[in-house]
Amino acid sequence: MTQSTPGDGAMTRRTRHRRAALASAVAAAALVAAGLIGFQAWGEEPVAAGSASAVTDKDRRADDWQRTPVPVEKGDLTAVAALDERQAWAVGYRLKSDTEVEALALRWDGESWTQESTLPNGNFPQSLAVRSADDIWVAGTGSSHWDGEKWTDRALATDPAGRVMSDAITVSGDAGVWTAGRAVPGSIKDSVPAIQSWDGDSWQRQELPDVGKGELSGIVALAEDDVWAVGATYAADADSPQTPLVLHWDGTSWKKSDAPGVDGKTTWLGGVTALAPDDIWAVGGSASADSDRPYALHWDGKAWKSAPTPDVADGRLRTVGRAGDGSLWAIGGKGAVSVALRWNREEKRWDEAAAPEVVVRSTTTVPGSNALWTAGIARRGDLVPEIVRFTG
Repeated sequence: MTQSTPGDGAMTRRTRHRRAALASAVAAAALVAAGLIGFQAWGEEPVAAGSASAVTDKDRRADDWQRTPVPVEKGDLTAVAALDERQAWAVGYRLKSDTEVEALALRWDGESWTQESTLPNGNFPQSLAVRSADDIWVAGTGSSHWDGEKWTDRALATDPAGRVMSDAITVSGDAGVWTAGRAVPGSIKDSVPAIQSWDGDSWQRQELPDVGKGELSGIVALAEDDVWAVGATYAADADSPQTPLVLHWDGTSWKKSDAPGVDGKTTWLGGVTALAPDDIWAVGGSASADSDRPYALHWDGKAWKSAPTPDVADGRLRTVGRAGDGSLWAIGGKGAVSVALRWNREEKRWDEAAAPEVVVRSTTTVPGSNALWTAGIARRGDLVPEIVRFTG
């Protein structure tokens, strides 16, 4: 899930499985801002975990996901985040012509979505973090901040490895902001992971361990000295699989954390959420020449371990987060195929649930509610932006 509440995660996109192009103009934007959009946690106190019932679902109907009209006829919505039931935001693009797009921000007031603003020119938002109605961050090819009245561009720090592209952003405490993605020296396949932090005045590049080529697609902060970022390390050669990448900040330095992959399969992580220092979830997918399926990991404070997932075709997970009733959700999909899983605490496995009927870009939980929001584009029609709400 995208910027949600602390303890919720944000959704992301993977470079090689990036979103469908929005005509020629948005296709160009996608080249500079790829990734996996995922749930990003926010930083408030997580709600107490409840007992999640087994949902093999399709004990929930697809019409539990309800479409909410948006004031954009053509375009794409890339990220969504909520403060409560009456306050939510979504960012994305309006397609103005075959060669022109306009970045914009929408706001939910409890009854409808309206356009609150447009973003500065040249802004291609891929992720969203909301601390309050007058403290909102977006990141993509750059970053911008909303103070309640206007957007201000905040240039990312330069990186000697190449142009920085951010696929995830999260906030912590009263002022902490972190963004994760990759630095691209020229070709996407030569990207290296990149993380930056906001010091109150400017973005600061973080020194990372040498993990080779790769990218980061999700980031979550429990505290200023406890931050996790997830993504993938690219295959070293044609005979090697891509592997999951997990990095941790302890307040002094970033270190790589061992994460199990899937033998013989390309594996990656797209979203991460932190419920407690010893209760962290990361989700993504695994793929081989003839199959792919959901992939999930759990951190118990000592080690990352894989968690059983159903064998869902095209079940790549983009986000993970916890709803107000304590149920843990993971949502994603590939192309027009969407997938939703819920964690079965009794059986200690992920079960399939009714998925939103939308090409998923981002999902968020809603603090103080069991609701979920999912943003993306409609499965039918020509680049029709859509936001759907799960009411349970």
